[in-house]
Amino acid sequence: MTLNFLNDIQLGANSGVAYKNIRLKKQILSYFAQNETATIAELSKEFNVSIPKINECISELINDQLVKDYGKTSASVGRKPNSYGLVANAAYFIGVQVGTENLSIAMINLKKDLVAQNEDIPFRLENSEESLKMICDCITDFIAKQPVNRENIQGIGINLSGRINYRTGYSYSYFNFYEDPLSTYFEKALGIPAYLENDTKALSYAEFSSGILTTEKDALYINIDNGIGLGIMINGQLYYGKSGFSGEFGHIPIFDNEIICKCGKRGCLETEASGRALRKKIIDEIKAGASTILTKKFENIEDIRLNDIIIAAKKDDNLAIESINYIGDKLGRGIASLINIFNPELIIIGGSLAKSGEYLSLPVKNAINKYSLSIVNRDTKITLSSHGEKLAAFGACLLLRDRLLEITE
Repeated sequence: MTLNFLNDIQLGANSGVAYKNIRLKKQILSYFAQNETATIAELSKEFNVSIPKINECISELINDQLVKDYGKTSASVGRKPNSYGLVANAAYFIGVQVGTENLSIAMINLKKDLVAQNEDIPFRLENSEESLKMICDCITDFIAKQPVNRENIQGIGINLSGRINYRTGYSYSYFNFYEDPLSTYFEKALGIPAYLENDTKALSYAEFSSGILTTEKDALYINIDNGIGLGIMINGQLYYGKSGFSGEFGHIPIFDNEIICKCGKRGCLETEASGRALRKKIIDEIKAGASTILTKKFENIEDIRLNDIIIAAKKDDNLAIESINYIGDKLGRGIASLINIFNPELIIIGGSLAKSGEYLSLPVKNAINKYSLSIVNRDTKITLSSHGEKLAAFGACLLLRDRLLEITE
């Protein structure tokens, strides 16, 4: 049994009683997804619905193999009622992170347990038919190796960088060869409903759902990798903007320089504060005669990657440390503007460069103090993510599940 019957609400179920019944069952599933288990009485109180009606819905959900009886509760007095919750393996959700140099694929079940994962699959992202086909081949191979009923896979979420409209399924940065939405291409190639998502937004959602938030409802997640992305949470929900393109933080024209950004504009934050800018600075300094342990490892300095620079910094390489400090100062200047605009409760700095730790965070905080209003920034907590970019595929899975159950928009 799958969750497909839930789509009847969107497709137009028989009006009246049938609609209300489906709607209530969906609300019950959503409640279980967020609260693990509940008794009939607790559900009746939560939804202000009669106990007989809740009983009826629970019985139908048990018949659909979506809910099961978890047995008696541990109530201290009186007759112990039965507790109900989700059947974990009733449904599965797959998430794919398409990186520039590798793919990561994850699968979770209905209770958001990670049941399968394949990280760092060799891959090079190019805007070509061959690259697109390789993504599909990797996903197909991953699914073929999973001991699950294919019909129970509810969807595949695919993360790409750049401009993504998740509502329409269009990508405006990669693989925009066709008139139809890119999500349609994936769905036809894979035979499973497919959904596109911006990689930073999926990573943000995973971070926000990881337990790092306590009471915070307004938070920002800054993804600093080759480029710079921004995930925005307002009042507990991801903010997308009109067309889904919110968070293009890296393309704020903050510097008066003549460096042409990947987007085609000049002076973007990414030109001086991104991983791409860090790598360029290191290579330019080496060409100018700077000494570094990196030249001992690489005969061709063009082979140097971000992780190599971070490793060098942790080995006390002065060039790597000073260059990361430089990037941190520039990034902090941009973050100061975000603080002045959003006045957020929490800012999480993640992505591959977050692994450089205090070499990045200290100059970021110094620049924030210098460029933002103290009365605004004093209540903003700033922390480095401990997950790097590894939560992105999981975030795609989680967004799929939570949208289906209407936990998030």
